[in-house]
Amino acid sequence: MVQPALAGVVGTVTGFFGSVAVLLAGLTAAGASAAQAASGLAALCVVIGLLSIAASLRLRIPMCFAWSTPGAALLVAAHPGSFGTAVGAFVLAAALGIVTGAVPALSRAIDRIPAALTGGLLAGVLLPFCLAPVREAVATPWTVLPIVVVWFVLSRFVPRAAGPVVILAALVITVLQGSAGRVLPPAPVFTAPSTDLVGIVAVGVPLYLVTMAGQQLPGLAVLRANDYPPPTRFALVASGLGSAVAAPFGGVQLNLAAITGAIMIGPDAGEDRSRRFVSGVASGCTYLVLAGIAGVVAGLVGERPPALVEAAAGLALIGAFVNAISSALQRPDTRVPAAITFLVVGSGIAVAGVGSAFWGLAAGGLALAILTPRRPA
Repeated sequence: MVQPALAGVVGTVTGFFGSVAVLLAGLTAAGASAAQAASGLAALCVVIGLLSIAASLRLRIPMCFAWSTPGAALLVAAHPGSFGTAVGAFVLAAALGIVTGAVPALSRAIDRIPAALTGGLLAGVLLPFCLAPVREAVATPWTVLPIVVVWFVLSRFVPRAAGPVVILAALVITVLQGSAGRVLPPAPVFTAPSTDLVGIVAVGVPLYLVTMAGQQLPGLAVLRANDYPPPTRFALVASGLGSAVAAPFGGVQLNLAAITGAIMIGPDAGEDRSRRFVSGVASGCTYLVLAGIAGVVAGLVGERPPALVEAAAGLALIGAFVNAISSALQRPDTRVPAAITFLVVGSGIAVAGVGSAFWGLAAGGLALAILTPRRPA
């Protein structure tokens, strides 16, 4: 049991520190205070922990959940206007996930969404983060360039550790420089959804789509690749219900773990596949422990993530950005709609109070309808 348990702990710690800066940056951009961001992080850790433990024990397969990193990054481009609107979008995205899992036809429809649009959306969402290391390397080279060098070395020899290590290093340097925020208790802070239906839909629908395409489907693919028949409907409904529970406390969408899921589900979790469910249980237990330091981590980042932490998060997301661009531009006949989606989302525009994520999907879909010839039914 030791090897699957160790894989669960390592995968969870890697995922947590590899994406926590992105999560906090997204919540802050959506209007969350430091206390609300700490509440959201703690709520996600608790719900993910309990869900991973219960699902893994019930199904006897490694069911490892995580928060939606692309969804958190989306909040930077979405301009929800207020955190209440963002919470309403979280609830809407959770409801859409539950309905998708409950209605088989919708699950099949998600598979038909063109990868060009979802890839362009995800790449545009990640662009501002991936540009942060470039900007900060010019503004404060003596601080940022050593982090970049460390990232290059680790990416060459220990690629899985590169993201978490540079983010941890950035947090430590921020504390030593005295620019960190105050330590906060991981206390729950309830935030009621706003009544801004336009804003909720404009953020909630792209959040649902980018989470589904960017992490939920890859998470199912990881299970399938390791010869576990993926319980698709169960996973979608369970993550949707968990998201609905975490949303009023500031939690963004939940989904199956994809990148770190490969650590916790694959051969790293032991040769005996019948015992790999232990990694899901260990992952859940680790999240429950990490919930206790949510206030410390959120407090260090503060009301606005320090520039060095943003730069480290950008480095950690370069791999995801490359995968999104590759997916968007894979087919020659849909490259122009994908590029339009990417450019509009990456521009960061806001029209009529609606952010670029929505307008990018709309522009890309329109371009796809105009430029792509119709195929016989």
